[in-house]
Amino acid sequence: MRTFKITLLILVLISAFAACQKPTDYSEAITDGHYFHQAQNRITEVIIHDIFSPPVATRIYSYASMAAYEVAAASDPANYTPLLGQLNGSEPLNLTIPANVYPPLAALAAYYHMGTALIFSEEMMHTQRDKVFAELMEKGIPEDVFEASVKFGQDVAEKVKDYAKKDNYHQSRSFPKYTVISQADTWQPTPPAYMEAVEPHWSKIRTFVLDSAAQFKALPPPPFSTEPSSDFYKMAKEVYDAKVNMTDPQLATAMFWDCNPYKMNVKGHVMFAEKKITPGGHWMSIASIASKASGRDWRGTVEAYALTAISLNEAFISCWDEKYRTKLIRPETYINQYIDEEWVPILQTPPFPEYTSGHSVASTAAAFTLAQLFGDELHIVDSSEVAYGLPIREFDGFTQMAQEAALSRLYGGIHYMPAITQGSVQGKQVGELIWQKISTKPKTVAQKN
Repeated sequence: MRTFKITLLILVLISAFAACQKPTDYSEAITDGHYFHQAQNRITEVIIHDIFSPPVATRIYSYASMAAYEVAAASDPANYTPLLGQLNGSEPLNLTIPANVYPPLAALAAYYHMGTALIFSEEMMHTQRDKVFAELMEKGIPEDVFEASVKFGQDVAEKVKDYAKKDNYHQSRSFPKYTVISQADTWQPTPPAYMEAVEPHWSKIRTFVLDSAAQFKALPPPPFSTEPSSDFYKMAKEVYDAKVNMTDPQLATAMFWDCNPYKMNVKGHVMFAEKKITPGGHWMSIASIASKASGRDWRGTVEAYALTAISLNEAFISCWDEKYRTKLIRPETYINQYIDEEWVPILQTPPFPEYTSGHSVASTAAAFTLAQLFGDELHIVDSSEVAYGLPIREFDGFTQMAQEAALSRLYGGIHYMPAITQGSVQGKQVGELIWQKISTKPKTVAQKN
């Protein structure tokens, strides 16, 4: 009996101690971007698991981040202004946060709800969400506030979903596949899988900010030629020579920025996929790292996610429009036919036309946006690729990162230099336009800054 009383006393004391650990003011349950970083990491894992293409991945990041951001902006109208109403084809939601809603939890619920609506492996998202929500329940958020906050966030996500449904994505799923053209200068499927062309109709997706997919057309590549004295041949030879003269730092650069979700490995008669992060996923991770490094609160983190995702989305639409207009032959195909039939690039050639370089366009656009948000001198310790067996790399600024990401495509053997230089120009134009046409800051705040 005495032992039972002692045990009961201990349990009461433990319960009382645990209760003391809960914040008396639950507004401290979510302050920084921690839970949003977790949510984005999970959506990246699902994107890799479901093998979404780079353009489709950026669409997922965009709408999920947008849903969370709309809640964040409504919760602090003095410092943030909504994006819906500014983006093409959107109407303002005119949200008012109810008194019984905890805004950061509502924003988190909006992110999970919207993100889950855009992927296949919903259970992966649900598992992560439920774990996070259970953890937050232990932080003292009253049950009625919790339920109201989650419902409010999901309602906002449903409105963002209505906006997403009108972007032509679902219609594009039934558009005809790309027909390979038997012309010497045009793209052909490449080994080892000889996959069909990815997203040939992506230019038909509604843009968020661009006037049209073709707003920023790149200068044309050199005229096709197989003559050794021609600019085109020299351009291909530059790719060939880059591998011949490859240094260890160049190889490390190529591998770090590979970001190819379609890589196929062949062993004997067996072929299997190696799942990797997309270029957009890498830059969304960089946005997360920058938010942590600069001490952004949850609103600032969500803002960075939304603007980075929008930049990537517009970059891929612009780039894909150029790719399927020029339909240019890849270096691997050209080199094998006219220079060295045994040559194999360092990186596996992705399954779509060459011009312009997607990583160059997307990286430059994302880097421009991040530089506006955090400054271009922020030291970044990029651990994005550690989960995929690659080491950490350090950079002094986003522009430096974008330049290295772009040049990695030459080292990797998958792009000619003009696709890289013109792609970077294209990405800069996209980034600048976004900052000219939309803003997350009310006019009074923007004027002060």
